[in-house]
Amino acid sequence: MKAVIQRAKDARVMVGDKIAGEIDNGYVVLLGVTHEDTLEDVKYLVNKMVHLRVFEDENEKMNLSLMDVGGSILSISQFTLFADTRKGRRPNFIQAARPDHAKSMYEMFNQLVREQGVTVETGIFGEMMNVSFTNVGPVTITLDSKEN
Repeated sequence: MKAVIQRAKDARVMVGDKIAGEIDNGYVVLLGVTHEDTLEDVKYLVNKMVHLRVFEDENEKMNLSLMDVGGSILSISQFTLFADTRKGRRPNFIQAARPDHAKSMYEMFNQLVREQGVTVETGIFGEMMNVSFTNVGPVTITLDSKEN
């Protein structure tokens, strides 16, 4: 399981002309699931993500976590994180999970984050979405549950 975490001061996801999810302060999380991901991968990413210290303290040092600042997450399912571009010019997505497994893992991720007391807004799984946000810093971090 892979996640791209971007610290944001505001973010929204649109599906068509409707806002599907919106946050003020926190992370935009692009979450990719592969067919071999399990609940253990989800737990690892959730724990790492909510406690990662990438928000500034009073001395402008990245010393505070999402939990410390009361931040939220805008969670977007992103199968393209598993694109394989080694051959040719068209990516292949053979490592991306099939939709039923990906959706299950994505929903479990969102649920476990909520159980940590963090507000989670989402896009709509499988839909074409437009995501807009202000990346603060900018701070962008990638996490991979297989590289722990």
